[in-house]
Amino acid sequence: MTTNRTSYVFVGLAGETAPGRPTKSGLYRMAVGDDTWALATRGLPDAPTIRAIATHPEHPEIVFAGTQNGPYRSTDAGEHWERVDIADHGLPVWSLVFDPRDSKVLYAGYENCEIFRSDDGGEHWDQLPVTVRFPEVTVSPGSNPAKRVLELAVNPANSSEIYGAIEVGGVIRSLDGGEHWENMSHGQYVNDDTVDMHGVLVARWRPGTVFAICSAARTRAPTGPAPGSRPSIPKARRTAATSARSQAIRRPSGWRRARTSRATSARSSAARTAAPAGIAWTWA
Repeated sequence: MTTNRTSYVFVGLAGETAPGRPTKSGLYRMAVGDDTWALATRGLPDAPTIRAIATHPEHPEIVFAGTQNGPYRSTDAGEHWERVDIADHGLPVWSLVFDPRDSKVLYAGYENCEIFRSDDGGEHWDQLPVTVRFPEVTVSPGSNPAKRVLELAVNPANSSEIYGAIEVGGVIRSLDGGEHWENMSHGQYVNDDTVDMHGVLVARWRPGTVFAICSAARTRAPTGPAPGSRPSIPKARRTAATSARSQAIRRPSGWRRARTSRATSARSSAARTAAPAGIAWTWA
Protein backbone atom coordinates (compact mmCIF):
# COMPACT_ATOMS: atom_id res chain seq x y z
CA MET A 1 0.00 0.00 0.00
CA THR A 2 1.07 3.64 -0.49
CA THR A 3 0.57 6.70 1.69
CA ASN A 4 2.30 10.09 1.66
CA ARG A 5 4.41 8.76 -1.21
CA THR A 6 5.55 5.86 0.96
CA SER A 7 4.63 2.33 0.04
CA TYR A 8 4.30 -0.32 2.76
CA VAL A 9 4.11 -4.07 2.95
CA PHE A 10 2.10 -5.56 5.82
CA VAL A 11 2.56 -9.04 7.28
CA GLY A 12 0.37 -10.59 9.97
CA LEU A 13 1.45 -13.43 12.29
CA ALA A 14 -1.05 -15.56 14.17
CA GLY A 15 1.35 -17.14 16.69
CA GLU A 16 0.66 -20.69 15.54
CA THR A 17 3.71 -22.87 14.99
CA ALA A 18 5.05 -26.36 15.51
CA PRO A 19 5.97 -27.60 18.99
CA GLY A 20 9.41 -26.47 20.15
CA ARG A 21 9.58 -23.51 17.76
CA PRO A 22 9.39 -19.85 18.78
CA THR A 23 5.88 -18.44 18.82
CA LYS A 24 5.46 -15.07 17.14
CA SER A 25 2.34 -12.99 16.64
CA GLY A 26 1.56 -9.44 15.68
CA LEU A 27 1.31 -7.10 12.71
CA TYR A 28 4.50 -5.91 11.02
CA ARG A 29 5.08 -3.16 8.47
CA MET A 30 8.01 -2.42 6.19
CA ALA A 31 8.45 0.51 3.83
CA VAL A 32 9.26 -0.51 0.28
CA GLY A 33 12.98 -0.04 -0.25
CA ASP A 34 13.73 -0.56 3.43
CA ASP A 35 15.04 -3.77 4.96
CA THR A 36 13.56 -3.56 8.45
CA TRP A 37 10.22 -4.83 9.73
CA ALA A 38 8.58 -2.76 12.47
CA LEU A 39 5.68 -3.67 14.73
CA ALA A 40 2.51 -1.75 13.87
CA THR A 41 0.27 -2.77 16.76
CA ARG A 42 -0.64 0.49 18.51
CA GLY A 43 -4.29 0.06 19.48
CA LEU A 44 -4.50 -3.64 18.62
CA PRO A 45 -5.19 -6.30 21.30
CA ASP A 46 -2.30 -7.60 23.37
CA ALA A 47 -0.33 -10.22 21.43
CA PRO A 48 -2.59 -9.80 18.41
CA THR A 49 -3.11 -12.84 16.20
CA ILE A 50 -3.44 -11.48 12.66
CA ARG A 51 -4.97 -13.86 10.14
CA ALA A 52 -6.38 -11.38 7.62
CA ILE A 53 -5.38 -7.99 6.18
CA ALA A 54 -7.32 -5.91 3.66
CA THR A 55 -6.24 -2.56 2.21
CA HIS A 56 -8.84 -0.16 0.85
CA PRO A 57 -8.59 -0.31 -2.96
CA GLU A 58 -8.99 3.47 -3.38
CA HIS A 59 -7.61 4.88 -0.13
CA PRO A 60 -4.49 2.82 0.71
CA GLU A 61 -4.00 4.57 4.05
CA ILE A 62 -7.10 2.68 5.27
CA VAL A 63 -6.22 -0.85 6.35
CA PHE A 64 -8.34 -3.51 8.05
CA ALA A 65 -6.83 -6.32 10.14
CA GLY A 66 -8.57 -9.42 11.46
CA THR A 67 -7.63 -10.30 15.04
CA GLN A 68 -8.67 -12.75 17.75
CA ASN A 69 -11.03 -10.01 19.02
CA GLY A 70 -12.66 -9.04 15.75
CA PRO A 71 -11.66 -6.61 12.99
CA TYR A 72 -9.61 -3.44 13.55
CA ARG A 73 -9.14 -0.46 11.24
CA SER A 74 -6.31 2.00 10.68
CA THR A 75 -6.76 5.26 8.77
CA ASP A 76 -3.07 6.20 8.84
CA ALA A 77 -1.35 3.22 7.26
CA GLY A 78 -0.98 1.26 10.48
CA GLU A 79 0.25 3.96 12.84
CA HIS A 80 -2.87 3.61 14.99
CA TRP A 81 -5.68 1.07 15.14
CA GLU A 82 -9.24 1.09 16.48
CA ARG A 83 -11.72 -1.73 16.84
CA VAL A 84 -14.56 -1.78 14.36
CA ASP A 85 -18.03 -1.56 15.89
CA ILE A 86 -19.48 -4.96 15.06
CA ALA A 87 -21.66 -7.36 17.04
CA ASP A 88 -19.48 -10.38 16.33
CA HIS A 89 -19.62 -12.28 19.65
CA GLY A 90 -15.88 -11.68 20.14
CA LEU A 91 -14.82 -14.46 17.77
CA PRO A 92 -11.61 -14.42 15.72
CA VAL A 93 -11.63 -13.02 12.18
CA TRP A 94 -10.08 -15.34 9.61
CA SER A 95 -10.78 -13.51 6.34
CA LEU A 96 -11.43 -10.01 4.98
CA VAL A 97 -12.21 -8.94 1.42
CA PHE A 98 -13.45 -5.84 -0.39
CA ASP A 99 -15.98 -6.06 -3.19
CA PRO A 100 -13.81 -5.45 -6.29
CA ARG A 101 -16.62 -3.45 -7.93
CA ASP A 102 -17.69 -1.39 -4.91
CA SER A 103 -15.08 -0.33 -2.37
CA LYS A 104 -17.77 0.56 0.17
CA VAL A 105 -18.66 -3.13 0.53
CA LEU A 106 -16.47 -5.25 2.82
CA TYR A 107 -16.89 -8.83 4.07
CA ALA A 108 -15.45 -10.47 7.19
CA GLY A 109 -15.33 -14.24 7.78
CA TYR A 110 -15.33 -15.77 11.26
CA GLU A 111 -15.36 -19.08 13.06
CA ASN A 112 -18.62 -21.03 13.20
CA CYS A 113 -19.16 -20.13 9.54
CA GLU A 114 -20.24 -16.57 10.35
CA ILE A 115 -19.92 -13.85 7.70
CA PHE A 116 -20.55 -10.14 8.20
CA ARG A 117 -20.98 -7.47 5.53
CA SER A 118 -20.52 -3.70 5.64
CA ASP A 119 -22.05 -1.50 2.94
CA ASP A 120 -20.43 1.75 4.10
CA GLY A 121 -16.72 1.04 4.27
CA GLY A 122 -16.73 -0.63 7.68
CA GLU A 123 -18.82 1.83 9.69
CA HIS A 124 -21.79 -0.50 10.15
CA TRP A 125 -22.04 -4.26 9.80
CA ASP A 126 -24.76 -6.85 9.35
CA GLN A 127 -24.46 -10.58 9.89
CA LEU A 128 -25.40 -12.57 6.80
CA PRO A 129 -27.77 -15.55 7.08
CA VAL A 130 -25.25 -18.31 6.35
CA THR A 131 -27.29 -21.48 6.73
CA VAL A 132 -25.72 -24.39 4.87
CA ARG A 133 -25.64 -28.16 5.25
CA PHE A 134 -22.09 -29.41 5.61
CA PRO A 135 -20.86 -32.69 4.07
CA GLU A 136 -21.54 -35.56 6.43
CA VAL A 137 -17.87 -36.44 6.92
CA THR A 138 -17.15 -32.96 8.30
CA VAL A 139 -19.78 -33.20 11.06
CA SER A 140 -19.08 -36.76 12.18
CA PRO A 141 -17.78 -37.49 15.70
CA GLY A 142 -14.23 -36.22 16.15
CA SER A 143 -14.32 -33.75 13.25
CA ASN A 144 -13.32 -30.10 13.59
CA PRO A 145 -16.45 -28.17 14.69
CA ALA A 146 -15.03 -24.65 14.21
CA LYS A 147 -15.98 -24.27 10.52
CA ARG A 148 -13.73 -21.25 10.09
CA VAL A 149 -14.17 -19.08 7.00
CA LEU A 150 -10.52 -19.13 5.96
CA GLU A 151 -10.99 -17.09 2.79
CA LEU A 152 -13.67 -15.13 0.98
CA ALA A 153 -13.73 -14.23 -2.72
CA VAL A 154 -16.05 -12.00 -4.74
CA ASN A 155 -16.46 -12.45 -8.47
CA PRO A 156 -14.92 -9.31 -10.05
CA ALA A 157 -17.41 -9.58 -12.90
CA ASN A 158 -20.48 -10.08 -10.68
CA SER A 159 -20.50 -8.76 -7.11
CA SER A 160 -23.53 -10.84 -6.21
CA GLU A 161 -21.47 -14.02 -6.57
CA ILE A 162 -19.44 -14.75 -3.41
CA TYR A 163 -17.44 -17.82 -2.38
CA GLY A 164 -16.15 -18.93 1.01
CA ALA A 165 -13.49 -21.53 1.83
CA ILE A 166 -14.53 -23.33 5.02
CA GLU A 167 -11.96 -25.25 7.08
CA VAL A 168 -13.21 -28.85 7.19
CA GLY A 169 -16.45 -27.78 5.58
CA GLY A 170 -16.06 -27.24 1.83
CA VAL A 171 -16.72 -24.31 -0.48
CA ILE A 172 -19.90 -22.31 0.04
CA ARG A 173 -21.42 -19.94 -2.50
CA SER A 174 -23.96 -17.14 -2.64
CA LEU A 175 -25.45 -15.81 -5.87
CA ASP A 176 -27.34 -12.90 -4.31
CA GLY A 177 -24.77 -10.91 -2.36
CA GLY A 178 -24.80 -13.13 0.72
CA GLU A 179 -28.53 -13.40 1.41
CA HIS A 180 -28.65 -17.12 0.61
CA TRP A 181 -25.85 -19.70 0.61
CA GLU A 182 -25.28 -23.26 -0.53
CA ASN A 183 -22.47 -25.75 0.00
CA MET A 184 -20.81 -26.86 -3.24
CA SER A 185 -18.82 -29.76 -1.74
CA HIS A 186 -21.25 -32.57 -1.01
CA GLY A 187 -20.32 -36.12 -1.97
CA GLN A 188 -18.86 -39.36 -0.58
CA TYR A 189 -15.44 -39.24 1.10
CA VAL A 190 -12.99 -41.49 2.89
CA ASN A 191 -11.93 -38.56 5.09
CA ASP A 192 -12.34 -34.81 5.23
CA ASP A 193 -9.19 -33.86 3.28
CA THR A 194 -11.10 -33.12 0.09
CA VAL A 195 -13.42 -30.67 1.85
CA ASP A 196 -10.83 -29.13 4.20
CA MET A 197 -10.73 -25.87 2.25
CA HIS A 198 -7.98 -23.33 2.88
CA GLY A 199 -8.40 -20.99 -0.06
CA VAL A 200 -10.72 -19.88 -2.84
CA LEU A 201 -10.08 -17.44 -5.68
CA VAL A 202 -12.25 -16.12 -8.51
CA ALA A 203 -9.82 -15.60 -11.38
CA ARG A 204 -9.47 -12.13 -12.87
CA TRP A 205 -7.21 -13.33 -15.67
CA ARG A 206 -9.45 -16.26 -16.60
CA PRO A 207 -13.10 -15.12 -16.47
CA GLY A 208 -15.60 -17.73 -15.35
CA THR A 209 -13.08 -19.76 -13.31
CA VAL A 210 -12.89 -20.44 -9.57
CA PHE A 211 -9.83 -21.98 -7.89
CA ALA A 212 -10.20 -23.84 -4.58
CA ILE A 213 -7.36 -25.15 -2.41
CA CYS A 214 -7.84 -28.02 0.03
CA SER A 215 -5.75 -30.63 1.82
CA ALA A 216 -6.04 -33.15 -1.01
CA ALA A 217 -6.31 -31.07 -4.16
CA ARG A 218 -6.25 -27.80 -6.00
CA THR A 219 -9.40 -27.72 -8.10
CA ARG A 220 -10.86 -25.45 -10.72
CA ALA A 221 -14.51 -24.96 -11.65
CA PRO A 222 -16.61 -22.46 -13.64
CA THR A 223 -18.28 -19.63 -11.79
CA GLY A 224 -21.98 -19.20 -11.47
CA PRO A 225 -23.58 -22.57 -12.30
CA ALA A 226 -27.33 -22.67 -11.91
CA PRO A 227 -28.49 -22.66 -8.26
CA GLY A 228 -28.59 -26.20 -6.93
CA SER A 229 -25.81 -27.40 -9.23
CA ARG A 230 -23.22 -29.01 -6.97
CA PRO A 231 -20.04 -30.42 -8.48
CA SER A 232 -18.84 -32.98 -5.95
CA ILE A 233 -15.55 -34.75 -5.41
CA PRO A 234 -16.22 -38.49 -5.23
CA LYS A 235 -14.95 -41.10 -2.84
CA ALA A 236 -11.17 -41.26 -2.66
CA ARG A 237 -9.29 -44.55 -2.94
CA ARG A 238 -5.94 -45.21 -1.32
CA THR A 239 -3.06 -46.47 -3.48
CA ALA A 240 0.41 -47.70 -2.61
CA ALA A 241 1.95 -44.60 -4.16
CA THR A 242 -0.03 -42.08 -2.17
CA SER A 243 0.05 -40.91 1.42
CA ALA A 244 -2.88 -40.51 3.77
CA ARG A 245 -3.06 -36.79 2.91
CA SER A 246 -2.42 -37.11 -0.83
CA GLN A 247 -4.70 -39.80 -2.10
CA ALA A 248 -5.61 -40.74 -5.64
CA ILE A 249 -9.07 -39.41 -6.39
CA ARG A 250 -11.28 -40.89 -9.07
CA ARG A 251 -11.99 -38.37 -11.77
CA PRO A 252 -15.50 -36.99 -11.23
CA SER A 253 -17.92 -36.83 -14.13
CA GLY A 254 -17.45 -33.48 -15.85
CA TRP A 255 -14.03 -32.80 -14.31
CA ARG A 256 -10.61 -33.03 -15.91
CA ARG A 257 -7.14 -32.98 -14.43
CA ALA A 258 -5.79 -29.46 -14.02
CA ARG A 259 -2.53 -28.56 -15.72
CA THR A 260 0.60 -28.80 -13.64
CA SER A 261 2.18 -25.68 -12.19
CA ARG A 262 4.81 -25.62 -14.95
CA ALA A 263 2.08 -25.42 -17.56
CA THR A 264 0.07 -22.70 -15.84
CA SER A 265 0.66 -19.04 -16.47
CA ALA A 266 2.93 -16.88 -14.35
CA ARG A 267 -0.07 -14.85 -13.30
CA SER A 268 -1.44 -17.81 -11.33
CA SER A 269 1.74 -18.22 -9.29
CA ALA A 270 0.09 -17.01 -6.08
CA ALA A 271 -2.56 -19.70 -6.29
CA ARG A 272 0.06 -22.35 -7.13
CA THR A 273 2.35 -21.37 -4.28
CA ALA A 274 -0.46 -21.55 -1.73
CA ALA A 275 -1.70 -24.94 -2.90
CA PRO A 276 -0.73 -28.02 -0.88
CA ALA A 277 0.41 -31.23 -2.55
CA GLY A 278 -2.38 -33.33 -3.93
CA ILE A 279 -4.47 -34.27 -6.93
CA ALA A 280 -5.99 -31.47 -9.00
CA TRP A 281 -9.06 -31.75 -11.20
CA THR A 282 -10.89 -29.28 -13.41
CA TRP A 283 -14.62 -29.02 -13.78
CA ALA A 284 -15.70 -27.63 -17.16
